[in-house]
Amino acid sequence: MRLLILGGTTEASALARRIAGRHDLDPILSLAGRTRSPTPPPIPFRIGGFGGIPGLKTYLIEGRIAAVVDATHPFAAQMSQNAAIACRDLAIPLAILTRPAWRQQGGDCWFGVTDMKAAVLALGETPRRVFLTVGTLQLAAFAAAPHHHYLVRTIEHPHGMAALPSHRLILARGPFGVEDEIALMQEERIEVLVTKNSGGAATEAKIAAARTLGVEVVMVERPATEDTRSFYTVDAVLAWIGDHRPAP
Repeated sequence: MRLLILGGTTEASALARRIAGRHDLDPILSLAGRTRSPTPPPIPFRIGGFGGIPGLKTYLIEGRIAAVVDATHPFAAQMSQNAAIACRDLAIPLAILTRPAWRQQGGDCWFGVTDMKAAVLALGETPRRVFLTVGTLQLAAFAAAPHHHYLVRTIEHPHGMAALPSHRLILARGPFGVEDEIALMQEERIEVLVTKNSGGAATEAKIAAARTLGVEVVMVERPATEDTRSFYTVDAVLAWIGDHRPAP
């Protein structure tokens, strides 16, 4: 069974490890290429885009793909939309493997917004000390609010940091501990955390730390997705794959 996994997440890596070496599957993992030196997965892989919906359709047809698992980041809206449309048009089964979104708990002070522009506006006009954990691609939006001081944490060195006149950059990869996040926020005198509702345990400690310290959270909620079957565990998506195996 030819299986395409749209990856770049811990969920995609976990799925790849589980199916590596299986003789009943012929998988390929697709990575967007945003990470400069990705860890080689245990299954065949490709790096780069497809060329929009037409290119993805061509790839699916020429590759004789029997099913697709979208295990991209919850905010990879364009890729997920392209996959939903291409698979629908070609009648190829599609499932989403993702992580549950974080949910507000007692003691949280969340301000939910729909996109990064709204997040910038939510910071207000009074200068504040802001902890940004929104990835590298979204930092440019905060150039519209240069009066704040930004603590920026990313995995790799981002471009365009000069657009934020007052900032400190930390290069780090999760998971992070709650006590470490509390210490960091206290040391930097953070007043507001800006993050995307990515879900998962690797970076959830910052949410718990903000709750403990009474720090406001500007939470960018997930974009709307196509009506596609979603799973939150590898076991569940493996069962779905089994259900969609072509008849012998």
